[in-house]
Amino acid sequence: MFGAVASERAGAPFWVQRMLAWPGFLWMALAIYLVLALVVGELVRPVVRKVVERRAGGSDAPAVSGASAVSGASAVSGAPAVSGAAVGSDAAVGSAAPAEVGESGTRRSIRPRSGAESVGLQEAGVDAPSAAGGRSGASPSVGSAGAGRPPWGEGPSRRLFVSRVVGGAAAAAAVGTVGYGTYGVLRGPAVKRVTVPLAKLPRSAHGFRIAVVSDIHLGPVLGRGFAQKVVDIVNSTQPDLIAVVGDLVDGSVKDLGPAAAPLARLRARHGSYFVTGNHEYFSGAAQWVREVRELGIHPLENARTELPGFDLAGVNDVQGESEGQGPDFGKALGDRDTARACVLLAHQPVQIHEAVRYGVDLQLSGHTHGGQLWPGNFVADAANPTLAGLERYGDTQLYVSRGAGAWGPPTRVGAPSDITVVELASREA
Repeated sequence: MFGAVASERAGAPFWVQRMLAWPGFLWMALAIYLVLALVVGELVRPVVRKVVERRAGGSDAPAVSGASAVSGASAVSGAPAVSGAAVGSDAAVGSAAPAEVGESGTRRSIRPRSGAESVGLQEAGVDAPSAAGGRSGASPSVGSAGAGRPPWGEGPSRRLFVSRVVGGAAAAAAVGTVGYGTYGVLRGPAVKRVTVPLAKLPRSAHGFRIAVVSDIHLGPVLGRGFAQKVVDIVNSTQPDLIAVVGDLVDGSVKDLGPAAAPLARLRARHGSYFVTGNHEYFSGAAQWVREVRELGIHPLENARTELPGFDLAGVNDVQGESEGQGPDFGKALGDRDTARACVLLAHQPVQIHEAVRYGVDLQLSGHTHGGQLWPGNFVADAANPTLAGLERYGDTQLYVSRGAGAWGPPTRVGAPSDITVVELASREA
C-alpha cells in the first residue's frame, strides 16, 4: 500500500510503479473497509452472542443415560420401569411387564423368552432384550453426550464461534465492497445530464451542450484502455464542446504520453478545452500543457475565448502558485464584456469565490471525486464549498463533477464516476 504511493512520489521507474500500484492500492482500499467492517462487527457482536445463547439454551436439554433413559421410555409407554441392574439379564426379561401398549394403542402380551429362544435370537444377531422392547444395557442412551449438540458449543467454544462468524462476515463485506467499487471504475463513468439556465444566454445558444470531464487520473493503474473508454463515452454524447477540467494524469509525459494518445480522437463541434488540476503540477504541468495542445485540445491558461452566445474562460489550478503559475482571474476575465454570459473552467470548487467577484455565470469544476471512498465524502465535503452537483452562490452557479476516474485505489464507494453533459438554457427560449 505505502510502497505504491512512495514509488509514485519518489519518481521510481514506471514499470515499478505499475507493478506495485494494483496490489498496493487495492490493499489500501481493502484495509479501509476491513477496519470499518470490524468496528461494526464489534458493535453487533453482543447481539449475535445473545441470539446464539438463546438458541443454545433451547437446545441444551439435560442428558439422560442408562437406566433412567429406559425408565423414561417405559413410563411413556405405560410399562413399569426396568432397573439398571436388571437391564440385559435374564431376570430383566423375566420380570418385564406382562403387557405393553403397541403402536396402535392396543395392549399385547409379552411372553418371557426361554433361554433357547434368547440363544436363537443372539445367534441371529439380535439382542434378546432389545427385541423384547429395546431395553438393552448396551444400547446408547437417549441423551448421551454429543447427541444434538449445537455447532456453537458451550462457554469458550461459543465465544469462539461468534468471533469467527463476525470476523468472516467482516472480511466478506470488505472484499465485496472493494470488488464492486473497483468494477464500477473499470467499466467506465456513467453519463449525467444537467440543464443550467443562464440569465444572459441568448436564444441562439439555447441547448448548447458541454461535456464536462474531470479527474481521469491516467497513471500506473488506469492507462490507455481507460482513456479510450472515456473518449468513446464522451463522443457518444455528441457534445458541442468538451471541457477537460484538470487532473488528467498522474505521471510524466514520458511515461503516460502513449496512455493519453486516445484523447486526440475527442470530437465536438466547437472543440475541446483543458485547464490544469493540482495533479498536473506533480507531473510537469508545462510539459502536459504542450502535450494536450499537440493532441488537439486547447489549453486555457488564465485565458478566455469567445464562443457563439457566451465567453469560455479558464484559470490555472491553485497548486500552480507553488511554481508561479497560479490562477489569475484578472487576466482571464478582467477585460471581458460583462453583458455576455460567461462559463469558467476551474479545477477546484474553492475557486468559486473569485468567480463570484468577477461576475461569472457558471463555473465547471471537479477535484472532489464526490469523496470517492465512503466515508471520505464527509472529509471532502468539509474541505470544499460543494461536494458534487449544482449549487448557486449569489448570481453564480457552480457545477462539480465527481470525475471520470479515480486516484489511488481504482475503487469508488458511494461516489460513482461520471461524465456530465451540461446543457445551457436561455430564459428567452
